[in-house]
Amino acid sequence: MLKIGLTGGIASGKSVVASRLAGLGAVLVDADALAREVVEPGTPGLASVVEAFGPEMLDAGGRLDRSRLGSVVFGNPAQLAVLNGIVHPLVRDAAAGIIATAPPGAIVVQDIPLLVETGQGSGFHLVLVVDAPDDVRIARMLEHRGMTAEDARSRMAAQASREARLAAADVVLDNSGSLADVTAQVDRLWAERLVPFARNLRRSVRAVRAGRAVLSVPQQDWAVQAARLGARIQAAAPDDILAVDHIGSTAVPGLAAKDVIDLQVTVSDLIAADRIAPLLAAAGFPGVPGVAYDTPKPTDPDPAQWQKRFHANADPGRAVNVHVRAAGSSGWRYALLFRDWLRNDPEAAAMYEGHKRALTEQFSGIKGTHAYAEAKEPWFTDVAWPRMDGWAARTGWVPPSYIT
Repeated sequence: MLKIGLTGGIASGKSVVASRLAGLGAVLVDADALAREVVEPGTPGLASVVEAFGPEMLDAGGRLDRSRLGSVVFGNPAQLAVLNGIVHPLVRDAAAGIIATAPPGAIVVQDIPLLVETGQGSGFHLVLVVDAPDDVRIARMLEHRGMTAEDARSRMAAQASREARLAAADVVLDNSGSLADVTAQVDRLWAERLVPFARNLRRSVRAVRAGRAVLSVPQQDWAVQAARLGARIQAAAPDDILAVDHIGSTAVPGLAAKDVIDLQVTVSDLIAADRIAPLLAAAGFPGVPGVAYDTPKPTDPDPAQWQKRFHANADPGRAVNVHVRAAGSSGWRYALLFRDWLRNDPEAAAMYEGHKRALTEQFSGIKGTHAYAEAKEPWFTDVAWPRMDGWAARTGWVPPSYIT
């Protein structure tokens, strides 16, 4: 199933988005609703809360007095930690029960207000953040919730910052406008990204990449995206993955590149690479058949040293290449050296960009990027290899050691 994490700051309009996704067919898991259910009268959760905070937390009818409990824990990290230690495991168990009953191929949306604060983003195929400027959210709290401006700002300050939420987002839904505006965004997201993503995931196939080889201007958030994707991959197989590194052109600040995130997954050997293949596929990165080698370089011609496994994204909204290589292999070393050489030698980066621009012009009339990639390959062997190897010798560059 496709697992979506949905979050947003207070008064961002997250509930509106959750409701629309459910109406379109998503299986909705509402953490706030579950948090209320697990402390209903007669539940073990309520008994634990009373034991921890006292019977005065109950109202006259024997229900949890949320306002009174809130006054105890709000602004008191130690007390809040006690409450979270009671409620969060119960909510996770209840959510797991709902997810277990979802049909195969379902799109499951987990509405989690504290997703960023609790670091849960890597457990989802996508994180959706509903966003609105702070002044808009404050105005909503004053108008619809009867809060004072001071109370509204205090509630916002108790949550993750807007910047932190946006950094955790694969998709940002702008809810600063009308209901119709945000609903249209959700509908487009559902039809153009979530439904095809779920279909690709079910079939364990990569997303189709249409179009021609086009260089994008450098994007400041490529590194942030790579880190987020890398954490998701690492979480898929933590026992076998030694490291996930951002490589390729998008890993070089200031370098024009195709808008594709290349990641190198380091494993101990190719047995481990094959072992984690189904786990990467389940995380949204299915294997691509027929890609098992990089091109050997003249000073290291042994093909065994250039073996790899190749995966790519099932998500049609973000192109990702995942190269799984054994630590210490020649292909593994080349990928890291090439990146670091370009990062540290502006002349080399400019030379590479010029080569890419010439090829994109040459192949501008050809649909697809395979011809472009094939034409670029000799440059890596004939031009880049001797220069970067010489740079490594001059600077004393060595790759990281991931095996102790």
